[in-house]
Amino acid sequence: MLQIERVKLELEEDESLLRRKAAATLRIPEAEVLEVRVLRRAIDAREGVRFVYTLRAAVKNEKNVLKRCKNKNVSPVSETPYHLPDPVDPPEIPPVVVGAGPGGLFCALALARCGARPILLERGWNVERRAEDVELFWKTGTLDPESNVQFGEGGAGAFSDGKLNTGTRDMRHRFILETLTAHGAPESILCDAKPHVGTDYLRKVLVSLRRELTELGCDIRFGHCMTGLDLTDGHVAALEVNGPEGSYRLPAENVVLAIGNGARDTFEMLHAAGVPMEPKPLAVGVRIEHRQADIDLAQYKSMAGHPRLPASSYKLSCHLENGRGVFSFCVCPGGEVVAAASEEARAVTNGMSRYARDGENCNGGLLASVTPADFPDGTPLAGIAFQRELEARAYAAGGGGHVAPAQRVEDFLLRRPSQGPGKVRPTYRPGVRWCDLWEVLPQWLCESLAEALPILDKKVRGYAGPDAVLTAVESRSSCPLRILRDENARSPIGGLWPCGEGAGYAGGIMSAAADGLKTAEQILKHAPSRTASRPRQGE
Repeated sequence: MLQIERVKLELEEDESLLRRKAAATLRIPEAEVLEVRVLRRAIDAREGVRFVYTLRAAVKNEKNVLKRCKNKNVSPVSETPYHLPDPVDPPEIPPVVVGAGPGGLFCALALARCGARPILLERGWNVERRAEDVELFWKTGTLDPESNVQFGEGGAGAFSDGKLNTGTRDMRHRFILETLTAHGAPESILCDAKPHVGTDYLRKVLVSLRRELTELGCDIRFGHCMTGLDLTDGHVAALEVNGPEGSYRLPAENVVLAIGNGARDTFEMLHAAGVPMEPKPLAVGVRIEHRQADIDLAQYKSMAGHPRLPASSYKLSCHLENGRGVFSFCVCPGGEVVAAASEEARAVTNGMSRYARDGENCNGGLLASVTPADFPDGTPLAGIAFQRELEARAYAAGGGGHVAPAQRVEDFLLRRPSQGPGKVRPTYRPGVRWCDLWEVLPQWLCESLAEALPILDKKVRGYAGPDAVLTAVESRSSCPLRILRDENARSPIGGLWPCGEGAGYAGGIMSAAADGLKTAEQILKHAPSRTASRPRQGE
């Protein structure tokens, strides 16, 4: 198999031309190209706008073709698909996975497909009930602390843009994408350079994935929150769990902590139980919202509005003289800013898009870097206190009911209160209260954002436009602590397996899901394999 990089198509050209272009690059007749598969599809808007492909091609006499074409964009490649570990006998005490976000779900899936019959505990509810609770919250400001954007089936990613791109390389990524498409995600995620599922498709995927887990013998318990940890001689013996019918003790030997970065009370419980953890850097800031048409114009220029072009995005960063970095985060083209609180009297923002990305606005996090030196003290839980203070100040500025404080960029840069919106209408629900964010957020944060905005505007024209809307506060971009583990994903507490974003080892759906698979592999490595062999999953 040959890999061909940088094959270009103009906007008016159809993908049926890719075989011909591959043959031309390889300098062979088109008939000698046996198969062409799109591995990656991206958009290059630096000089004009065109599609750029990475292809995998099967050809006759591959070695001779490679020797003859002498093209730096052509290279031989061998595919090594990911396989789950060998099947095991169901253990007498099932492994327990705590948390049904991407890390927990893919850990549970790997364990279940290999026969381990895990128990999956999720403090929130299934995605159908959860969607109703979240919609009520956005309409009325009435928060359910156990069923919200942070807690429930799918984790925080279920109410996001559903981005699947990641800066890491891992053979598990293809397996994750194929699993998602098998459960109803769009097939475009298999080749798009920046794949996304969208919150609408992701919720359908979750229902299908739950069905497979149940059929494989996974015991899924919604509304069951881990509230305590019983240890014997430095090893997990049981969990204390609070469920709909009351509290109970759950015997456990292997416990995966895939709890998500919003599980603050669980972090506090684990810290009190002596689970080793440490503070880590994070970033905080605001959501910035523009009209999608303006971002498209800045990125695509004269080709903006072309029917083949998707809603455009951006990725921005700069380093300031004060030593902080300011950068865009989790940009949601055609999306909306959403209320993402999980605690009363605290305002939290996030972004969400549907697969079509057809909303009027584009929003993204505008964040400044934070280190543990910025926290009130050096304890592992100091970052949580730091986040809570920002969220409480934003809630108070909004006037209650989870209304969020907001300000136009022009007013923010001039340090004057906003009286209302301009041409960018904020999408945040339950609503915004116009104010002066300099009176809400810390001075250092406002100064950092104010310095960064003109710099970033030079990279995407209109980014610091006068009517762009800043909504506070974006505080949950990552976990402020890390639950310590070794190179084999094991905590110093025997039987504990910290996993995913909430444990400090991932940053998004893909990396969390991959970490869930890695964790399952380690657990299965120490489980007895079945004596009767059977084909591996995927073979």
